[in-house]
Amino acid sequence: MSQTHSNTNSDDTQLRIEERALSAAGAAFVSAIIVNPLDVAKTRLQAQAAGVPYQGVCRMANTVPRDIRCPVVSGSEAPVPCPSGCNSYKGTFDVLYKVIRQEGFLRLWRGTSASLSLAVPTVGIYMPCYDILRNTMEEFTIQNAPNLTPYVPLVAGSVARSFACISFYPVELARTRMQAFRATESGKLPGVWKTLLGVIHPVKGTSIFQSLHRYRFWWTGLGAQLSRDVPFSAICWSTLEPIRKNILGVVGDGASAVTVLGANFSAGFVAGTLASVATCPLDVAKTRRQIEKDPERALKMTTRTTLLEIWRDGGLRGLFAGVGPRVGRAGPSVGIVISFYEVVKYALQHRHPTKS
Repeated sequence: MSQTHSNTNSDDTQLRIEERALSAAGAAFVSAIIVNPLDVAKTRLQAQAAGVPYQGVCRMANTVPRDIRCPVVSGSEAPVPCPSGCNSYKGTFDVLYKVIRQEGFLRLWRGTSASLSLAVPTVGIYMPCYDILRNTMEEFTIQNAPNLTPYVPLVAGSVARSFACISFYPVELARTRMQAFRATESGKLPGVWKTLLGVIHPVKGTSIFQSLHRYRFWWTGLGAQLSRDVPFSAICWSTLEPIRKNILGVVGDGASAVTVLGANFSAGFVAGTLASVATCPLDVAKTRRQIEKDPERALKMTTRTTLLEIWRDGGLRGLFAGVGPRVGRAGPSVGIVISFYEVVKYALQHRHPTKS
């Protein structure tokens, strides 16, 4: 098994950085499209727990049981506001159902533009950086400190994720807000740029310095994002690598694209599921900080105080708001990204001449 892993790393180092980035970008594109509805469900549940009101016009009058239908005003063509029951979400499938019935099927992919503009470059940085760091650190630890080798995936994953997260954080902020809030009364849905402008619009400045200072609000919640992503990556990679190595070790030198796909998807699914459950409270805190509209309050909020506030308001249930769609999203998402990335790498490796 160790010989197989050594050969794999040797082949892995033949890939150029642009080939790694291409593999990662393709993986991110596929994953973002598939799991976006669950991302919307997770964000809506967490935003609702934070107090975001989901009131609007009911479009479900003819599609729900009579005893919970919204009232219709006789002789009036004006839209009738829904009672609270029509606009409160009770779970993952309830969110998906009500978004489709009230806002339209395509609203399940709200924020996909932000997801793609975020995921493709972010994962394009994250995965290649992880590969390079892991290979470099493994080579160093094997020669100088063998006892530290098992911790290499944990450190490499944490460092790579931190770098990728900081690089494109404002787009992550825009995506959360796009998914959390409904359309305005005019029905217009702002894109990434208009959403970001909306973040800084309430902040007024009388001088050039103050005007520039307001752009710091584009990094609102960065600490919470790192507090979630760094442990997520650490747990994910330290779980994924042993599972993947064991599966590929059983296959040995007979590995093919199918076995690479299966081993990586299985390992990624398990690792993503465990990491998403463990970091769910931090994900709730991240969402609450990113959707805060009061500039003064946003500046005063910290991850610790936000977690305490969530515990005070909702207890354990509040800390794990949206855990269902988060787990349902993270497991397949990690599996898709890792397996797609590794299969493309496998295909690219076989384009290079084999060294005897």
